[in-house]
Amino acid sequence: MIKNAVFDMGNVLVAYDENRTCRQFMEEGTDEYDRVREAVFGSQEWVLLDMGVIPEEEGLQRMKNRLSREREKELAEQCFRHWHEFCMWTVEGTDQIIRELKEKGYGVYLCSNASVRLLKCYRDYIPAVDCFDGILFSAEEKLLKPQKEIYLRLFEKFGLKPEECFFVDDQPINIEGAAACGMKGCCHKKVDAETLREELAFLL
Repeated sequence: MIKNAVFDMGNVLVAYDENRTCRQFMEEGTDEYDRVREAVFGSQEWVLLDMGVIPEEEGLQRMKNRLSREREKELAEQCFRHWHEFCMWTVEGTDQIIRELKEKGYGVYLCSNASVRLLKCYRDYIPAVDCFDGILFSAEEKLLKPQKEIYLRLFEKFGLKPEECFFVDDQPINIEGAAACGMKGCCHKKVDAETLREELAFLL
């Protein structure tokens, strides 16, 4: 019996597009744009920041070191320091779904790969954040989906039984990781509330 809904954040409850940040500082379609975007958002450091194993300033410096032109280094720093201001926005209508789940008595949780930056601003983006019973960010735990340890940490931290949880994530590999730990779920393929409602129809 499902008693808890567990959500990923990016491209489930919150839409995410790093190009919205890059376009604030550069012209899209240029070589410069592609090099800077890859150096920041496509970097190994981005993953390490989500894991919480390097500080932000070290990550930024390593990103900039991959670029040879001074202007591109400056643009990379602008993108990195301001990404959270531009590349995320709440998916319209998801707040109502969260509130309906809560009204029906389900526990509501978040399990997301996210850097420590999100700890300071997640309340500005997560819909119906007051309804959540627990929020777990990868950087806090120094773990990363789909590692089994992050799901086990979720269960332990909030006293959950995996068989009583249903997980919604936009990455199939993360759903597979959850399933290996006993938590059922579905892969959210379209970033809109209507699709999310269809996926959770058996709970709503």
